[in-house]
Amino acid sequence: MKLKRFNYTVIIFGVIAVLLLAACGDSNDSQANGENAEANEGAADYGETVDYTITGIEPGAGISVTTEKAIEEYDSLDGWNVELSSTGAMMTELGTAIANEEPIVITGWNPHWMFAEYPDMKYLEDPKGVYGEEEDIVSLARIGLEEDKPEAYKLIDQFEWEVEDMEGIMFETQETGEDIEKIAAQWVEDNQDRVAEWTEGVKDVDGVEVNLVSTPWDSERASSGVLKEVMEQKGFEVTVTDVDVAIVFESLATGDADATLAAWLPLTHSEFYDAYKDDMVDLGPNLSGAKIGLVVPKYMDIDSIEDLSPR
Repeated sequence: MKLKRFNYTVIIFGVIAVLLLAACGDSNDSQANGENAEANEGAADYGETVDYTITGIEPGAGISVTTEKAIEEYDSLDGWNVELSSTGAMMTELGTAIANEEPIVITGWNPHWMFAEYPDMKYLEDPKGVYGEEEDIVSLARIGLEEDKPEAYKLIDQFEWEVEDMEGIMFETQETGEDIEKIAAQWVEDNQDRVAEWTEGVKDVDGVEVNLVSTPWDSERASSGVLKEVMEQKGFEVTVTDVDVAIVFESLATGDADATLAAWLPLTHSEFYDAYKDDMVDLGPNLSGAKIGLVVPKYMDIDSIEDLSPR
């Protein structure tokens, strides 16, 4: 009888122990699930708040194409889209969001005056490397320019400046409302030591026509404006034509334009460069340290593209 009672007691304690362990396991699982939900809550809220939309710029721009690739590559961007409109529209939405301290995810790049106007912004880390590392802005010329217009070729080849130079022109244009070409001309006047480096060994000419082809963004308008002013001081007659980036490369390859300062490499414009590189002359970087990526205000508590949540 005692043995029987002992067996019953053992069984009862065993059942109680199992129930207690199960309860602890459920409690731990619930706590872990709660912590995970809490950890993801901010990112999920950001996605919902911005309607799972990245605010972008013009269709066909290098950063627009790359952002569409990022949406395909990142699970965290599944169900997201990039709103393509214009640089001006993007900057308006950015300004409104920052004024109200609201979340926003934009396509950003340096050089651009946005970082001078809104210094409390940050690039989201890009673990998959979709946006690449720092880039160069490269000068390209049509085949035959060196033989046809050697002084123009030499000056374009020697043109090189810094991110801070370009951003300074862009920011002053934004602050004053003056045309960027006018600000660029003043920059040339104020930086004759730099001009002397670019024009070293370049002879004056008398009305030699040069057609520069560029994109309509302020970064490229700044560099084209500066080079145009410098070349005109040497006697060239310079026309700058702003076109879609695909036309930039095509016009150089066909010889319809003389040169450009607007190629972002090795990643942003790689598709166009690879298609036409055998039909152009690569003069190397005119600016180093350019960068593209997804940008958010620093008050958003995320650091990586992977911190965002799919729809």
